[in-house]
Amino acid sequence: MPAKKKTAKKPVKILSSRVVFRGPLFQITSDQVKEPSGVTARRDIVRHPGSVVIIAVQDGPKIHVRGAKSRNFEPHVLLEWQYRYAANQFMWEVPAGRIDEGEEELPAAKRELLEETGYSAKKWKRVLFYYPSPGFMDETMAVYLATGLTAGQATPEEDESIAHRFFPVSKVASMILRGIIRDGKTIGAVLWLEKALEANILSRKGFLQ
Repeated sequence: MPAKKKTAKKPVKILSSRVVFRGPLFQITSDQVKEPSGVTARRDIVRHPGSVVIIAVQDGPKIHVRGAKSRNFEPHVLLEWQYRYAANQFMWEVPAGRIDEGEEELPAAKRELLEETGYSAKKWKRVLFYYPSPGFMDETMAVYLATGLTAGQATPEEDESIAHRFFPVSKVASMILRGIIRDGKTIGAVLWLEKALEANILSRKGFLQ
């Protein structure tokens, strides 16, 4: 039987493109395109350089379980408390921020964690990469796990007022299920962390000892 020929993906054809808004964080373009499916349409897109999200984890207090030879612990995850004007409410979130022009993902993640919380980390690993809203944004989010934390002095930007606190992972998962946490990147990151802990992935790979 002859091998099937590989069909090359048809690229999108941009018929026209113009910038309709340009701000300090992102810009918006209005594009007339012919998509690979054959559809011709106008697409208004928020153009964003990309963001980093940090799951900062440390060992929680060790709990003695009766009859056990060792003491168990539940990892704690670092959350920030800040006001979000677009949502008009204070929100619990994992640390995150925009990738600056010419900056790579990992240095951006290290910078954001340090600036917003004062913490630095010995171990870093990218664990997720996704598009938060691909219907109208090209922003990507790279999620990094940070462990081996050391406390330091936070240096938030002038327009940022951020408090932070460690929570047990199970507590954060409960806050998500009860609708207390409504931030999408935090929901995705923490539910990934919960599943990774259940599968013992982090301990096997040396992220939690």
